[in-house]
Amino acid sequence: MNWIETTVGEYCPFVYGKGLPKTQRAEGNIPVFGSNGCVDYHNKSYVNGPGIIIGRKGSVGAVHLSADPFWPIDTSFYVEKDSIDELKFTYYLLKSLGLEGMNSDSAVPGLNRENAHALPIRIPEKKQDREKLGKWISVYDSKIELNRQTNQTLEQIAKAMFKSWFVDFDPVRAKIAANVVGENAQRAAMAVISGKDQTELDQLYQQHPEQYQQLQATASLFPDNLVDSELGEIPEGWGVVGFKDIIRKYIDNRGRTPPTVESGIPLLEVKHLPDGSIKPSLDTSKYVDIETFNSWFRAHLEAEDIMISTVGTIGRICMVPKGVKVAIAQNLLGMRFERKKVSPYFMYYQMDSLRFRHDIDARLVVTVQASIKRKDLETIDLLAPPVTLQNEFEQLIIPFVNILQSNQSIELASTRDALLPKLLSGKLSIDTNETDF
Repeated sequence: MNWIETTVGEYCPFVYGKGLPKTQRAEGNIPVFGSNGCVDYHNKSYVNGPGIIIGRKGSVGAVHLSADPFWPIDTSFYVEKDSIDELKFTYYLLKSLGLEGMNSDSAVPGLNRENAHALPIRIPEKKQDREKLGKWISVYDSKIELNRQTNQTLEQIAKAMFKSWFVDFDPVRAKIAANVVGENAQRAAMAVISGKDQTELDQLYQQHPEQYQQLQATASLFPDNLVDSELGEIPEGWGVVGFKDIIRKYIDNRGRTPPTVESGIPLLEVKHLPDGSIKPSLDTSKYVDIETFNSWFRAHLEAEDIMISTVGTIGRICMVPKGVKVAIAQNLLGMRFERKKVSPYFMYYQMDSLRFRHDIDARLVVTVQASIKRKDLETIDLLAPPVTLQNEFEQLIIPFVNILQSNQSIELASTRDALLPKLLSGKLSIDTNETDF
């Protein structure tokens, strides 16, 4: 692969975006890009695509890729290429140049096009080589995106199962309805739990008797009546508890920020608890060394402990993954549950439910910033199904959780980021005759 010296302006000149006031935007599916990404949609495109959008004002130097037609507004520049694979190469190249650090000295900071155009770059001389590199590098992003979509689907499945069993009480209601009309209540619950009709249940019995028996055992864990409680109607035999009844240990920070280092054990803050994700983000620049970890904190988080944010953005929750050590800042609280009384997986999804979040909001203390204290959390009523049913739920969703808490996306991103500088400088070559990815 032969590399040549050139400049950004010679290889991929930036074109000014076209203004499109909100009042002139119509409903459609054409993305409207500004400096910070897609900001709206329109019914017409200004650029046929594919193209790259570069922040000119606002998020200066931010680089975005659009494989489809789009409209770049006047806070951005854009670049076009007729090949999506060459465009991907150009996208990674521009992201590597540090354009966000090229603010002009004007009253309103922005990216000066002439300065950006003057940047020297090295690129493969042949277009087909640039395409090959773009396609090769983008495999990592494609796998990361596929992982993200898979994780999102698995989260939705687990949440839907929790809602069906422990919010809507579908198996219980199915039994009640079957009893009213004199049908088999057990089979009615089995149908709801499995999503199978009666004919499919018969086939399951004939073809997979062990699975049928397991489904039958799960259905038997649900009662066939609802009773009144502090939470409204709940299944008969289920209870209502508070955190004091089921907590084994609270884990918190000493109330002061610990001394941090550049590497070591991740120090997690509120921003590291993504909304609606059981796995915390470990992408942090703050770490504590092992000495601080052992001496500073009163207790340490363990796998399956639940973290909840108590200051600022309240009620974000995540579960500590297996096989990692983490420390928490003072705006997080860790909870370790009594295993004989409650499943932490059941508790995670209960604390992620709308009802629990509503109960959190009702107890917020708002001064300089919103917060909630442990004593206020302990006034929240919690649903307590039999622990055998909670454990059954846990066993069904653990395969999902193991995938959700894996580090595959992090490992892919780390590999991609390590390879990019070498690939884009020509220090690492790939076989451009290789076609398998």
